[in-house]
Amino acid sequence: MRKHISSLLLPAAALLLSSGAADAASMQRVDTLRVPGDPLASFDIGIVNDAGIYALTDRSNKSVDLIDAATGKFLGRVGGFTGFNKAAGSAVSGPDGVIAVGNEQLWAGDGDSTVKIIDLKSRAITDTISTGGQKRVDEMAYDPRDHLVIVVNNADKPPFVTFISSETHKVLGKIVLDHASDGAEQPAWDPVTGKVYLTIPVIDGVEANGAVAVIDPRTLKLEKMLPVTKCMPAGLAVGPQGHLLIGCSDDAVDSGFPAQSLVMDARTGKIVATIDKIGGSDEVWYDDKSGNYYLAAAKNPGGPVLGVIDARTDRWIANLPSGPRAHSVAADPKTGRVFVPIEARKDSADCASGCIAVYASQEK
Repeated sequence: MRKHISSLLLPAAALLLSSGAADAASMQRVDTLRVPGDPLASFDIGIVNDAGIYALTDRSNKSVDLIDAATGKFLGRVGGFTGFNKAAGSAVSGPDGVIAVGNEQLWAGDGDSTVKIIDLKSRAITDTISTGGQKRVDEMAYDPRDHLVIVVNNADKPPFVTFISSETHKVLGKIVLDHASDGAEQPAWDPVTGKVYLTIPVIDGVEANGAVAVIDPRTLKLEKMLPVTKCMPAGLAVGPQGHLLIGCSDDAVDSGFPAQSLVMDARTGKIVATIDKIGGSDEVWYDDKSGNYYLAAAKNPGGPVLGVIDARTDRWIANLPSGPRAHSVAADPKTGRVFVPIEARKDSADCASGCIAVYASQEK
């Protein structure tokens, strides 16, 4: 009887996987959104919360922009950030990283080493928390089990990680990353292992040697570094099967390393897949609805693209053209729509003032 049941289930699983691949292969750019105000010349991270609000850190307008993910309607913006500092560059500009804490709050990193908490009902900053550094708070992650927000000061030397209570807004601890000689990038909390993972582009000044840091959010300690070679990792997303997608960075491409993306087993640190069709990424995203990874590959050879990888098989599916400095990506967990902001360029046919490209599957 067991053998008979297995024989029935296997074709069903195969059909599910092939259906997911077909959906992703049918993805195309379906909309172009524009935000009011100054041209979108400097921006950073975007996220979509479970309530369907797409939030983009818009340094050109010194704000976090809010957009209805399902309709593309601009809902408003929350100002009060430092904006883009032309003289000093992005290291002291903001807002930068952003995460959702439930459906009523956003936490955003600013250029003055602070985290600002946004109440989505009032669309106002309700608290400001200093991490004690000199430069920007960049990317961040949320651990709902332990009620922690994990934020990264990537531009301080050395970079460091700060743990903040999402309930009391108190700083609970820090980890200084002494061996991270070129910053620290995208953190992610894994609900299966309970660990926080963080990409480290360069260890001890050797460009070929990067790592994924493993952090225990209960002890607030760095447990170990999982080595990653010739990648200078930037983006990181927790996917299914205990896997982590690692986006090898634009710096890696500039340094002459292969344009690639890696899939790591979070428990062992083993690289279980190398995808050579997509590289030069910054932010990456896992969408549970579609079962896909999305990569904002601004430095992919041949031009900037949104990369699509089937997370269930770790196979590349598609590269969809994006635009200049398109290094940020987020997907709506309800509709599956994918958002990629594009920098303002006067010679751009459809994004001269900057825009947000929207991608979606055309199969119903």
